[in-house]
Amino acid sequence: MSVAELKERHMAATETVNSLRERLKQKRLLLLDTDVAGYARAQGKSPVTFGPTDLVCCRTLQGHTGKVYSLDWTTEKNRIVSASQDGRLIVWNALTSQKTHAIKLPCAWVMTCAFSPSGQSVACGGLDSVCSIFNLNSPTDKDGNLAMSKMLSGHKGYVSSCQYVPDEDTHLITSSGDQTCVLWDITTGLRTSVFGGEFQSGHTADVLSVSISGSNSRMFVSGSCDATARLWDTRAASRAVRTFHGHEGDVNTVRFFPDGNRFGTGSDDGTCRLFDIRTGHQLQVYYQEHGDNEAPHVTSIAFSISGRLLFAGYSNGDCYVWDTLLAKVVLNLGSLQNSHDSRISCLGLSADGSALCTGSWDTNLKIWAFGGHRRVI
Repeated sequence: MSVAELKERHMAATETVNSLRERLKQKRLLLLDTDVAGYARAQGKSPVTFGPTDLVCCRTLQGHTGKVYSLDWTTEKNRIVSASQDGRLIVWNALTSQKTHAIKLPCAWVMTCAFSPSGQSVACGGLDSVCSIFNLNSPTDKDGNLAMSKMLSGHKGYVSSCQYVPDEDTHLITSSGDQTCVLWDITTGLRTSVFGGEFQSGHTADVLSVSISGSNSRMFVSGSCDATARLWDTRAASRAVRTFHGHEGDVNTVRFFPDGNRFGTGSDDGTCRLFDIRTGHQLQVYYQEHGDNEAPHVTSIAFSISGRLLFAGYSNGDCYVWDTLLAKVVLNLGSLQNSHDSRISCLGLSADGSALCTGSWDTNLKIWAFGGHRRVI
């Protein structure tokens, strides 16, 4: 068979796949008689009321000299780790703004960081394709630097995201530009399972984000440049449990809903979406019209403890607080005093839900505190 014939067959097969995908999309839409917001309105639900004093910037964490790319809170709420293009991990005391650790990294191009459940270690990864582990209790050298305690190497592309398995300091999951996710045994430094890659049900482009279910640590979701999110079971790495379509751009961020039955996504298409892992259906789209301007990309998301609020960071510096029930923006942190001057690259909620931290390309992190009755919404 000639090369021209092969190309022709490939084009025909691609057209068939696209046609089937569109038919499947239409079938799914026919099954959905309403979305979350439509049902809530029919039930007479009122939107959350949120004023500028209900969420205020109480601290600005200054210390990085490059763009902030990632952050994570400890489970005991008062410490934050951040990763920056300046090649450092900084561990902050969120209550005092003091730096407890400034870790110089072997590779400056860091993209992700995470605290271990115990708060004793931090992990990070980036363009060196390695996930590095640092024990915060280890002694520093004469220059004050902390030695790497473990190097997890095996990815063939950059490490885009990492998260420790809940309640375990010994296992974490990474996502990568090599189109795979990996479950690691930190004690041995070896890969326990690889998700995707050579398997047909895996992602077909860079994987950008992972989120592990808080109610079932064997389940996690991943988001990718192939515009899909996929649900995985760590006990069955051979294929994804379910694939979620709907986005029309890179899925930059995924985050489980508090009940573990749903998860949210954020994409370059300017939308956040809510999916149900049991049915595979898209439940809601969160999108704000921007007139004739191109919609800013969604870079990061987080849910409040109850799930009623969705916090979404955008490439234009906005940070919307969405009412998840009625799909309405109730506050834009980007319009408030002391807001960031550049792209919101990462955000996260403290374990008790009393504070939100945002990180930006303006090199700063900001802690936003909830006032009064808003502390644990």
